[in-house]
Amino acid sequence: MSLFYFLRKLSFKKVANYLLLRISYYISIMLRKPVVWGKPVLVAVEPTNLCNLQCAECPTGTNGLSRSKGAMEMILFHKITDELSHHLISMIFYFQGEPFLSKNLFEMIKKANEKNIYTYCSTNGHFLSLENIRKVINSGLDELIISLDGTTQQVYEQYRRSGSLEKVLSGTKALIQEKKRLKSVLPYAKFQFLVVKPNEYQIDEAKALAKFVGVDKIVFKTAQIYNFENGSPLIPDNKKYSRYKKQKDGKYQLRKKIKNRCWRLWSNPVITVDGDVLPCCFDKDAKYAMGNINKQSFAEVWNNEKYQNFRKKVLTNRKSIDICRNCTE
Repeated sequence: MSLFYFLRKLSFKKVANYLLLRISYYISIMLRKPVVWGKPVLVAVEPTNLCNLQCAECPTGTNGLSRSKGAMEMILFHKITDELSHHLISMIFYFQGEPFLSKNLFEMIKKANEKNIYTYCSTNGHFLSLENIRKVINSGLDELIISLDGTTQQVYEQYRRSGSLEKVLSGTKALIQEKKRLKSVLPYAKFQFLVVKPNEYQIDEAKALAKFVGVDKIVFKTAQIYNFENGSPLIPDNKKYSRYKKQKDGKYQLRKKIKNRCWRLWSNPVITVDGDVLPCCFDKDAKYAMGNINKQSFAEVWNNEKYQNFRKKVLTNRKSIDICRNCTE
């Protein structure tokens, strides 16, 4: 994150909302009862849930997404920003799918920046043409996350199926060059390396590659594995980069203990292409949609009975919720 540009987006109202939200969250933990005094500080919007790749463990890539596919219309996005911008600090342009496949992406980012919201976008890096690079720079995007996941094509494609590492690298280099040409600091560009067993030995190589290409940063992320209990060829041996650990009986479980709390339910909801408001990014199929802002205001959804009951269940028996049983929060 570019700290200067992030701090520049803050206001007294946004900071006050964040503090109120934090206080009410801690009170909720103590009381085991949901108290919500503020509005979300971060929201993830889904520009599209279509994708060009078939990545392992991705519901979109493996055709496992049970909800309808499409792209978010601008009229819905305007409603989101108009209702949330006064207290929203950050906006992520990604949930499922590849954001650059949305024809409205750059207009959405520009609109969010006009509302003084810090903007992130995550991409698989296959659509970094010179035209799109110029559009993304002109949109004012603050941060661009580019998936790397391998330093050779053979390793890269084991997770990023149908993907081209060369296309990702050439597009990223073009982005860095165009930023220099235009003397633009933004977007802050970083590689994201999802560590899985096939690529874990390439971590040092990935650091060197990131330096060579010229991105601002590289981050290493643990992978979420579905049906992890019986193990997976994707679970890395390096404990630092694995969400799971093997038990004496040969079964796997989460390394981190699941606590009866979750800051995400107070801070950062997800809004799908269709306007469904989800509690967090683990609800890929919108199973726990709390409401739809095409039909009601966000404020009506944020504190409705369904949302409050879900928060209460998390505070008292989080393990009973299926999407929470594979979460590291």
